[in-house]
Amino acid sequence: MKLSPQIILAQVLFTLFMYGMGVLVLGLAIFPGVAFLYHIWVSTPGVAIGLRLLYFCFGFVIGYFVSGAVLMILVSLIRVAFNLQLKEGEFGLGSIEIFKWVFVNALFLVVKVIFMDFILLTPYCSIFYRLMGAKIGHNVMINSKNVADLSLLEIGDSTVIGGNATVICHSFEQKGLKLKKVSIGNNVIIGLNSVILPGVEIGERAVVAAGAIVPKGTKIGPGSVYLGVRE
Repeated sequence: MKLSPQIILAQVLFTLFMYGMGVLVLGLAIFPGVAFLYHIWVSTPGVAIGLRLLYFCFGFVIGYFVSGAVLMILVSLIRVAFNLQLKEGEFGLGSIEIFKWVFVNALFLVVKVIFMDFILLTPYCSIFYRLMGAKIGHNVMINSKNVADLSLLEIGDSTVIGGNATVICHSFEQKGLKLKKVSIGNNVIIGLNSVILPGVEIGERAVVAAGAIVPKGTKIGPGSVYLGVRE
């Protein structure tokens, strides 16, 4: 598919804009941590150098976690400020929806790479996913950062997303980007390394086996076990 000069120019400008946003977001996120380290260093001039370095090391770790929390908040605020709520449909190259899709997933990627390993299987993971637009019920345990298009994701109560499971609500097809909601019911278990593709609906108490691939648009009935193979 040949791209028009207008689309290429828009891509270049958008890429520069994203780099600028990255500098802004990361700079603001690490500021509290750096300020905390500076405070430790200037407040301990009379302390023995070994102990002073130990304080600095502990401060560095504390500053990292503080900066990670600030990063999640900033990314969530940017999503709201730019109204990056995805909608179902098919969108051609150069459309506003594609730029929104790239933008919101790039924001998520920053947190995914820098901090998300430390919040998996904690309530903070579900909170962050909600802040990014996902509809998540109570007592949900998420052990995967391989999730995209969060504003198109619904997860019911007491559901478990296993380690490294992939859940995405998009695919690229001949007409361009296709977005379709994924709905996961209550008390569902999504197994280790499984793959959930766009348009999938999973009923209550269903189990998706480890490593299973659930194709686009599949409907898994309540209480069933999906192995990902044809018997």
